[in-house]
Parts: sequence; C-alpha cells; structure tokens
Amino acid sequence: MRRALRALLVLLALLCPASAWADPQYRLLVLAIANKYHYEYIPIARDSLEHLARIHDFDLTFTNDPTKFEGDLRQYAAVMFLNTPGEELNAAQRQNFERYMQGGGNAIVVHRALIMPPDNWPWYEKLVGRSFVIHPMLQTGVVTTVDPRFPATFGLPQRWIWSDEFYVTSNPHGVRIETVLGVDETSYDPTRIWPGQVARPMGKDHPVAWFHRYEKGRVFVTTLGHNGEAYRDPQYLSHLMGGIYWAATGLGQGR
Repeated sequence: MRRALRALLVLLALLCPASAWADPQYRLLVLAIANKYHYEYIPIARDSLEHLARIHDFDLTFTNDPTKFEGDLRQYAAVMFLNTPGEELNAAQRQNFERYMQGGGNAIVVHRALIMPPDNWPWYEKLVGRSFVIHPMLQTGVVTTVDPRFPATFGLPQRWIWSDEFYVTSNPHGVRIETVLGVDETSYDPTRIWPGQVARPMGKDHPVAWFHRYEKGRVFVTTLGHNGEAYRDPQYLSHLMGGIYWAATGLGQGR
C-alpha cells in the first residue's frame, strides 16, 4: 500500500509543474463593473490579467460583484478598481475598504476609477490623490517618463506615443503625489472637446500616472486605459504590471 502511494506521488510530481505545488506570491482583487462608456474592455482585461497572474505567480480574483468588499479584504495584497469608481460601493463596503487601507492594505486605481461625483466620498478622492475635472476627446499624444526608477515605467521609452483620454485633474485636498508618467500637451490639442464643454490645458505639469502612500498603504494610479484594445498592448500591460507589483509588494523602486 505504501509503495503504491509513493508511486502515485512520484507520478503526480512528474506530471504537475513545480508552480502547481507552490503558494502564489500574493493575491489581487480586481473590481470591474461595466458602465456606459467602459464595458468592452472587461473580457480583454480579464484575459490579459489572468495571463499576467500565471506569468508572475500571483492569485487573481476578477469580479463585478461589489459584495466582495464585505468580506475579509486582508487576504489581498492589493485591490484594483479597474474603470470602476468607488461610488459603486455602498456605505458598509466603503467602511470595510477604509479599514483595509488603515490596516496596511494597498490600492490600484485605473482610468475611469478616478471619477467620483464631488463630495460623494472625499476619503476615496484623497486615496486617488487627484480629482477629475474633465477630459478632451480621445487623441494620440506623447506620454513622457517622469520617474524611470519606478516599476510602472520599466520597459517604456522616454517618450511614448499613446492614444487615450488625457484626463485633466485638480488637487482640492492638497495631496502630495509622486508623478510616474506625464503627457506633453504640445503633442495633442488639450482644448479639443465636444460642443458646449470647455477643456483647458494643465501646462507642463500634467501627470497621467502617479503613486503615493495613503493611510498605512500604497496607492498606484494610472489615468491611461480607456480603449479596450489597450489591454492587449504589451507596453501598457507592462506599465500596469509594474504598478501592481509595487502596490502589492512595495518592491522594485530603483534608487
């Protein structure tokens, strides 16, 4: 009997890769809820993030269910709001997420997840670090690497041609952020917007990705990621993976 059991274990070891026996490095929760302007990205992003999870050996929970925020969030090294703002959470879920961050949890905020109605949840606005003002029409522009030592810029050129909605933001809460990527406003028209709306340039200091610390945790924010096809782009995924890696582990920053 023992010989048969040993033989079975040897056979399983030969058939299964070593990674199947190992615990993942960390767990990531991704909240992605479809909305009027962002829905086609979801299956693409899910497939790409699952692929990244397999490559980089982390566990991924991808959901459109905000009740996940009613459970024990401490099991996750980081929580990602993927084109899904905090207004999707009810009062109890918000409270639980606040406790998670106060206990050392970490967050990743992607594109539309920045956009919150004014005074809807000031705590979340401070977590993001900037408040959404408006965005011009989607255009091709030049994204610039501001912090080449941060993991979300590794593999990106100093000047990167990218097409997106280059969000205009403000800082009503006086939050200090560390800019990772900026956008060169001379490379597109920051005033090009729909009739009846007005968009003004931000000038030389126009961050489109940043990081900072909030409560007892780490926060990575990228305003890029409007187009669903972005989630198939190797450079964009490298940018996103760098932010995930830093938020989840706190590692990778050059000195």
